[in-house]
Amino acid sequence: MSASSEKFDVGGVLLNQPFKIRRLGHFGFNLANMEEGVRFYVDWLGFRVSDVMDYSRRAKSPEQVAGLGDPNGYFTRYGTDHHAMVLFPKRVREALGRHENPGITVNQITWQVGSIREVSNAIRWFTEKGIKLQRSGRDMPGSNWHTYLFDPDGQQNELYYGIEQIGWDGHSKPRVMYDRGFDHPPELPQISEQQEVQDALAKNIELLSGHRQVEKLPATFDVDGILLPRPFKIVRLGPVYLFVENPAAAESFYCNSLGFRLTEEVVWQGHRCLFLRCNTEHHSVALLPLALRDVLGLSSHSKCAALGLQLANYRQLRDAVHFLRERGARVTEALPLELHPGIDYAAHVFDPDGHCIQLYHGMEQIGWDGKPRAKESRRARALNNWPEALEADANAYMGEPYLGPWG
Repeated sequence: MSASSEKFDVGGVLLNQPFKIRRLGHFGFNLANMEEGVRFYVDWLGFRVSDVMDYSRRAKSPEQVAGLGDPNGYFTRYGTDHHAMVLFPKRVREALGRHENPGITVNQITWQVGSIREVSNAIRWFTEKGIKLQRSGRDMPGSNWHTYLFDPDGQQNELYYGIEQIGWDGHSKPRVMYDRGFDHPPELPQISEQQEVQDALAKNIELLSGHRQVEKLPATFDVDGILLPRPFKIVRLGPVYLFVENPAAAESFYCNSLGFRLTEEVVWQGHRCLFLRCNTEHHSVALLPLALRDVLGLSSHSKCAALGLQLANYRQLRDAVHFLRERGARVTEALPLELHPGIDYAAHVFDPDGHCIQLYHGMEQIGWDGKPRAKESRRARALNNWPEALEADANAYMGEPYLGPWG
């Protein structure tokens, strides 16, 4: 892919963009089946609700959203980030005038950069390049500084810095502290989170008055020595698999505008599929031609092919398949082995709206030479042929570690 010869100083390193994406920070779906969807993501997969947004407050009258199901949006997490998975009520949003392009059921694909200055410089650079920004500022809840822009298919991408962290007590930031939200690009420098908390204490704000979820399910599973409500723990978000109408335009956006690198190209049934990375993982986002959606038998209402969730280890992956099947979930191999290179063992489970969720335990990491593993050295197996245990290889327990306790 072609790129500008201009270089930008990002923390003392010269890059092609004035920012560097580090990882997929959070992700969201607009769900038609909200009650069932919340049960799937919270009760079955184990995301914790960190905050609730009542969309009915935006209605002109109660009748505007009557009979449309749960009107709340849910910010949920698997770790200390305020939210990793956002679940918003599709039917209520549409009644309030929030319509997406056909096939867009993803609410946001959110990428973390390293500083608020990178966000600020990205806003300026995108504007100069004529890339339309949807909005910029600092949202509450979550407190992350951000800018939003659309890819060629209308998927909403976000760059952000500084999301709120939820600590040992499990409480999110109190609503009374939302006065530090912005609906426009902020001037720099801004005060730190440490100072924000200090200012709140000076105002006698009760810091433990924010939302805290109480787990519904009993902790009956011995998960590597910790009692948990499920026999597995999510430890990482991503990758994102997208169906795209114009693969060349999508590749240009993610590589030239957002700075992703091509790890591997796979030609499957005559279709060119691209696997791009932002860090050392084999892929953070995969671009699949839209024509493959029907071939794969995935939901025709969404351009999201799959969202990956990494579990703590291989045994937990096996246990998760059993746990979810016991509860009536549909677990398949929706994406064939060839379409998740770098992930040898993966199962795919479907949420109540038909979105495909990929569960896996480890991903190939890319080293200094930027080259993926030789295809013949991979050991992918079909779901019905998984061994009880795996021989260790170069990818065992590599990549971004999960920090903090599981429960």
